[in-house]
Amino acid sequence: MPVDLSDADAQFREWMRENLQRAAAHFSLVLIGEPRLGWIDRSIGALAGRGEERFWLRVVSENKQWIDGAFWTGNLDANVFTDLAKPRVLDVYEWEEYRQQRAEVLTLLPGLPCSHTDALREPIDLPDAWWAELRRTIDAVASTPTNRVNADQELVSNRIRQRFGDAMKPVVSQWETVHGDLHWANLMGPGFGLLDWEWWGRGPAGTDAATLLCYSLLVPEMVERVRSVFGDVLESEPGRLAQLYVASRLFRRMDKGDHPDLAAVLAVHAESLM
Repeated sequence: MPVDLSDADAQFREWMRENLQRAAAHFSLVLIGEPRLGWIDRSIGALAGRGEERFWLRVVSENKQWIDGAFWTGNLDANVFTDLAKPRVLDVYEWEEYRQQRAEVLTLLPGLPCSHTDALREPIDLPDAWWAELRRTIDAVASTPTNRVNADQELVSNRIRQRFGDAMKPVVSQWETVHGDLHWANLMGPGFGLLDWEWWGRGPAGTDAATLLCYSLLVPEMVERVRSVFGDVLESEPGRLAQLYVASRLFRRMDKGDHPDLAAVLAVHAESLM
């Protein structure tokens, strides 16, 4: 008989709201507006204020055995990017309560997210300057040295083989630093901005362009726009492998219930790469 987890989920979400309140009190901030829960409720964030100042307050909760990964300090580590349109972490507070909690106070970016969901489902009109800044940002990240790892060869090989078998040899020939989560809910408009730097680090060249393309597949005109900006990356051999790797990651997300409407077009796209 299926187990009803709705009560447990509701209790966990309430606990996350309490964590956010605790973090606000620690930083002497007042929460403004409705808190927003992140993917699978592992994070929560809200606009917060201190006098006339405004910030974004975020709390992430994780089991202690997983907090040694690079993602745990990703937003703070991304402060090394001083000339990009991105939030800057101003303060951090951690505590343990059943799980490890990490609160971060971040600067705000102007504008709004380009989409409420990772995958884009309708066209969005963005100026040429926005696309130019997107390309500049991804190129700047790619050329930044780091010891952080977004994905290694073992992970890439396993993901591709689990989904596609041996249809394509999954050997990465070119590596670069990547944002690692370049989807439409992390992009701001109409002025360019890029959120959520938890996962940045070394990965297959072309990962960011491939990620944005795959999350655009439901809107053909946006696919063409992404290709017009990143065509040299996407059409290269490393870029084609990156697209297959990203597709394998997205299919894993879909297996857990995410973006079911993206499955058919993603399958067609993956087939074209092989």
